[in-house]
Amino acid sequence: MTELKSAVLYEYLTKVRAIGIFYLIQYSIVALIFAIVAICTEGKETGSNALEFSSVVFVSVIGVLGYKEDFKALLQNGYTRKYIFGATVCMFTLLAGTLALIDTIIGNSLHYFNDNYFTLYGGIYGYGNVFANWLWLTALYLMFCSLFYLAVLVINRVGKTVSLLIGVVVCSIILLVIALFQFVFPDELVSKTWEFMMKAMGFMGDGTTNLFFPVLSFLVIGVVFGIGSYAVIRRTELR
Repeated sequence: MTELKSAVLYEYLTKVRAIGIFYLIQYSIVALIFAIVAICTEGKETGSNALEFSSVVFVSVIGVLGYKEDFKALLQNGYTRKYIFGATVCMFTLLAGTLALIDTIIGNSLHYFNDNYFTLYGGIYGYGNVFANWLWLTALYLMFCSLFYLAVLVINRVGKTVSLLIGVVVCSIILLVIALFQFVFPDELVSKTWEFMMKAMGFMGDGTTNLFFPVLSFLVIGVVFGIGSYAVIRRTELR
């Protein structure tokens, strides 16, 4: 446990400076945009909404760029791939939770002082539950961390050319599935699939909203990506 804790702290602390720089740049730009738009529209518009999208991009980049240096440093210090993977998952969780907490506080504060501004979560589910907002964002950010961590592991493992081919195949399959649902599959199947997806996002058939389901959905998808990452990292060598 001591080794795992040390690895987690190492990986997380290497990202703290990046988090600070990210928010400093983001909100400096946002403040400028808000000021310009407020002057031009006499406060009727905000100029920006759903700033959480920037955090999604940031955690995705962290998932990619944080891989090689951390993996190399921990491997050279005697950590097994199992410990490295466990430390990375813990780091992603702490990172996602930290960013989600900051975005929840700032996003709800901006909406409170200017109701023209809406957050990513609030625009979908409303503003009645701050804790659910934080949990939802944490699960969302964690899912994207896992996705892009898997992507960079695959690229490192099979090379850029094969990875590009895999990307083309995956995109082709997605387009094929969309076409099948739109033109081939019966309406009943399409309706049931849509109903299932809506429930997975928390919108129940009786008009109520279950805030636990979308969090669970993001976590399940993240676990699938995580299983794939662990399968790849066991055979990963730095290129």
